[in-house]
Amino acid sequence: MYILGLWDGHDSGAALIKDGRIVFAANEERYTRRKLEVRFPCSSINAALRFEGIKPSDVDVVAFPTTEFAKTLSRIFPLQKESYYRFRRRKMLRPRAEALMHYSKYAMTGMGVIPFCDALSRRSISHELRRMGFKGYKLQSIDHHAAHAATAAFTSGMKDALVITLDGIGDGLSGSVSTLEGGVLRRRKSVSGRDSIGIFFEQATNILGMRELEDEGKIMAMADYSFPFDFSKNKLKDFFSVKGAGMKAKYGPIRQYDMLGRIAWGMPREQFAYMAQQLLENVVSNFVSNAIDEYGMCDIALAGGVASNIKSNMRIRMLDNIRRWYVFPHMGDGGIALGAALYANYSITGKTSCEFKDAYLGGSYSDDYILGRLKKEKSLEFHEERNKAGHAAELIDTDHYVMWFGGRMEYGPRALGNRSIVGSASSEKVKDMLNTYVKQREWYQPFCPSMLEEDAKRLLVGVKGMDRFMTMGYDVNASRKEIMRSVVHVDMTARPQMVGEENTEYGDLLKAVKRRLGYGVVLNTSFNIHGTPIVESPSDAIDTLKKTGSRYLFIGNYFVENRNYAKGARNENSIRV
Repeated sequence: MYILGLWDGHDSGAALIKDGRIVFAANEERYTRRKLEVRFPCSSINAALRFEGIKPSDVDVVAFPTTEFAKTLSRIFPLQKESYYRFRRRKMLRPRAEALMHYSKYAMTGMGVIPFCDALSRRSISHELRRMGFKGYKLQSIDHHAAHAATAAFTSGMKDALVITLDGIGDGLSGSVSTLEGGVLRRRKSVSGRDSIGIFFEQATNILGMRELEDEGKIMAMADYSFPFDFSKNKLKDFFSVKGAGMKAKYGPIRQYDMLGRIAWGMPREQFAYMAQQLLENVVSNFVSNAIDEYGMCDIALAGGVASNIKSNMRIRMLDNIRRWYVFPHMGDGGIALGAALYANYSITGKTSCEFKDAYLGGSYSDDYILGRLKKEKSLEFHEERNKAGHAAELIDTDHYVMWFGGRMEYGPRALGNRSIVGSASSEKVKDMLNTYVKQREWYQPFCPSMLEEDAKRLLVGVKGMDRFMTMGYDVNASRKEIMRSVVHVDMTARPQMVGEENTEYGDLLKAVKRRLGYGVVLNTSFNIHGTPIVESPSDAIDTLKKTGSRYLFIGNYFVENRNYAKGARNENSIRV
């Protein structure tokens, strides 16, 4: 039985399940090359079918999440969705009615699901699927937070767990508390859209001049450059209250947006970021702790956009009443195509556990395909490389960074060693070059380390389980700071990927680095230019190599050197190594 999950909103995408096993999942942005794509996911659906070698008519069930009024309206009027995409991503001049556009969004999304929304959404989705050749399938609509909960619960590997979702808003809600127990996923409590801690953080991001639903991580990073102060002195401390497993906002979204703007106007942006981050951490950790106490379940699984905040996750991990934790790696709305498919599979088969050993769920390319693409490039020198790991480790050891492409593309926002740019974990020179010239992003944003599982407990503090997906913050062992200078944030924390047997080639690279330096740890950042999607294909990889003036690329079993590197090195927009 084939179940196709799709999502046609913010960060649209598709996922395919065969007989209860995840076979493919990817997001539309990787194919259209538009960051956080909102269009119907035709390309990712076709990629899933192509990967499995099936036709649209082979699909038995199609599942999609979210039938609220605002989402239904955008399905009926796609130009409205496109217009808001350009507005949200600031691809237009600032509208004079900017505040009104935000107010309209809050009003419409707050309406939730109303009569006829489900039927109209089904009709719109069916129309798009017919155009692609789908027929004879059963169509299921899935509640937004049920899809989020399914991603966390069914991929966690836990038999029983407390499942918590928190995001901006979806189907009128901003969060849920569910229990996975005795083979049943049951929602216990909901958090209304009015009381959304996710919308609060979106608003703080927007007020600081950044893009909501995209730049929240910058606020988290910026907060650590403020002078610290006690929560009792936080001017935002009363904006939310937590009582039991319940969360309440003092103001509705429209008044809250106005109040936040007034408060932020009179202070440094770092201080305002600190207040917003501090409030988020306090509210979310108290909410989770209370839910654990209320339901008596010490193993938790998290999903929803708020779970992308690794500092908040770190506070949760350190709670006294937690035993085990899990954060689904594609926690935001980009992951609910898979959530819809998983929940549909659960509703049909009752299956609540789906193997999820790694996030390498996208497409891959053969060496023959890669060779054909390389032969078209006159500016590149390349040869087959039999010692990829050793060669890359040598370059990393001499303060070079390398672009690393191979295997199946990662699912989610993090590069996990198949679409990565890799450099020395101890070289601030490499970090500064990557930030300034390749990534072209703000200086205060930290890079993350990939490390061997066997070294994680020596490099970090308080490691009890392995985090293969970069979903959690950890304190860095002070005695290892020099080894990790380029991947340690100003507050001495890091967001690690702990690599085991799930990625042999990347693991071999880390082992080669360890033979040289004593620790298997590198700087790992996503293979892209800031503001563009992570590369999907060899063509994307080659284009990024050339556009950034970078020098070295390992792709498949080939080592590539950019002949125009010397010319590019004289260009102020290129890399100097």
